[in-house]
Amino acid sequence: MEELEQARSIVLEAGTFLKNREAAGHITVKGASDYVTEVDRKVQDFIQKELGEKYPEIQFLGEEKSNEEVDLSGLVWVLDPVDGTTNLIHDYRRSSISLALMENGQTLLGVVYQPYTDEMFWAEKGKGACLNGRRIHVSRAETMEECMFAFGTAPYDKEKFGEESFRKIYRVFMDSQDIRRSGSAAIDMAETAAGRIDGFFERKLSIWDYAAGRLLVSEAGGKATDFEGEELGCAMKSSVVCGNPAIHALLVQKYLK
Repeated sequence: MEELEQARSIVLEAGTFLKNREAAGHITVKGASDYVTEVDRKVQDFIQKELGEKYPEIQFLGEEKSNEEVDLSGLVWVLDPVDGTTNLIHDYRRSSISLALMENGQTLLGVVYQPYTDEMFWAEKGKGACLNGRRIHVSRAETMEECMFAFGTAPYDKEKFGEESFRKIYRVFMDSQDIRRSGSAAIDMAETAAGRIDGFFERKLSIWDYAAGRLLVSEAGGKATDFEGEELGCAMKSSVVCGNPAIHALLVQKYLK
């Protein structure tokens, strides 16, 4: 798929912006625990320009722009220019670029790039998932006791979801080997696809957080849904849980209710 090759090339080039510490220090507060830096803007501007020149007929939805006119039933690029902005601000090197191509609520291709480790995850619908050219697969774990999980805290809605999130996290923690919090949902979903972690969940994510990651997981043999087990579709905001089919089912049926 030509669009996948172009997406990978553009995202790889944009990754150099994340290593610019000076730009990362130019911070604007969008809301509670919600920040944007000059890096976010530069990455989005660069990727939007490159994609717009190559595919002017495809719409663009990005975290750092107004998206009122985007029709999610058509072809649309969905970008999180820096997934893990708070990490970037603190020089905690767990940030990524997440880019997906969607149509009618389905992700057709997805790319997640972690520039600090030079790891690029990608997937094309029906063709599997890869990490730096190597095919990847979700873990084979069948019981909670075998698992290490990643989670998100929905930090932009602490008052609404904080207590609920940590109750769920505690239940998972008590029955599993251990649990991790990276601060980048896109990386956590990509690493679930690669079998490095056995599952990931977060109470509230935006479409640009999960659009690429859900395809990585499904093409690697796993499942990604909301907490009720329903398809994510093109929801602008949603809970997200993913893992191999057995672990996903355990999380949905027992731990995330």
